[in-house]
Amino acid sequence: MTVSEILLDPYDYAFHEDPYPYYRRLRDDAPLYRNEELGFWALSRHQDVLTGFRNSTTLSNKFGVSLDPASRGPHASKTMSFLAMDDPAHLRLRTLVSKGFTPRRIRELEPRVTEIAVRHLDTMLEKAAGGETVDYVDEFAGKLPMDVISELMGVPEADRTQVRAWADGVMHRDEGVTDVPPAAIEASLNLIVYYQEMVAQRRRETLTDDLTSALLEAEIDGDRLTDDEILGFMFLMVIAGNETTTKLLANAAFWGHRNPDQLDPVYADLSRVAPWVEETLRYDTSSQILARTVSGDLTLYDTVIPDGDIVLLLPGSAHRDERVFERPDDFLIGRDIGSKLMSFGSGAHFCLGAHLARMEARVALTELFTRIRGYEVDEDNAVRVHSSNVRGFAHLPIDVRVR
Repeated sequence: MTVSEILLDPYDYAFHEDPYPYYRRLRDDAPLYRNEELGFWALSRHQDVLTGFRNSTTLSNKFGVSLDPASRGPHASKTMSFLAMDDPAHLRLRTLVSKGFTPRRIRELEPRVTEIAVRHLDTMLEKAAGGETVDYVDEFAGKLPMDVISELMGVPEADRTQVRAWADGVMHRDEGVTDVPPAAIEASLNLIVYYQEMVAQRRRETLTDDLTSALLEAEIDGDRLTDDEILGFMFLMVIAGNETTTKLLANAAFWGHRNPDQLDPVYADLSRVAPWVEETLRYDTSSQILARTVSGDLTLYDTVIPDGDIVLLLPGSAHRDERVFERPDDFLIGRDIGSKLMSFGSGAHFCLGAHLARMEARVALTELFTRIRGYEVDEDNAVRVHSSNVRGFAHLPIDVRVR
């Protein structure tokens, strides 16, 4: 196959079904790939992706991290917060937000995450005990992360179902749609208006101990977050924190089902849930593709990439690079991954919510395995999400054997 015959189209449904053969061809034959039609370059080898993540000066975030036209541009930071900024603006905003989004706050949240997980599990497993096939995403993986974010931010329980529905609406894409549809724009506006009122209410009344209040209080040498900056971060949490964790939970269940020999030891020893989460993050990461914009001159593989061009970093491909991982296409819980993982990026933009996502996934899967003896995925009726940058399931029907 010639390089000109290799195709990487992040909008193609066949690519969504299984991107890994495409990635292998890129790594082997076109480590710097060019798609003229869609106007991007792509890096697929582990070393190149890692270097790309760490080069936050020449590979800029300021126009956003998505290939979707509506999500790109100088306005990207309105919904993607500091993820769509370069230093010094990025560092200022990230440092202020970090004042509220602390490891301690996440640790203290764990008992509540457990309660929320148990509540959704009880509902799902009650149906399963009656012999019903249940939708793991609808009943559990799709509910937990958004409820945890709402808990963290201080959204009242009565509003959480509506907030979750808007968040789902923001992300939904029908086949063939490569840009943000009107329904998603409407859902985004609804969310922003809701959060605006929440911030205004905190300003009017006494602050509470939630993240929204902590963001309002965050201050460094007299510098504080504006309401727009707080809203941008809250929106980023919905986009980045909700969807990727839902996908992580469903991907873990799917690949566990596909590799039962790897799950047997997990049933016997729940301390193996954490390595199961890590191997899922490597083997089939939610965050597959992240865009950067070239700022200045960049030369890779004897090719000058012009200023202003889009470069896609492919962590999904990097994690299957046999130059770095032994037997990369085998799902092996407990393998040595360590710092080679790039599901949360690397360098200046390393994901602020990485510890929250890992904690949520560990709690959710531990609680699930405390209650079940086994499960089977109905693969014929599983439905993949169709997105240009994340990978996972919209629906994952499972039959569960309750303990």
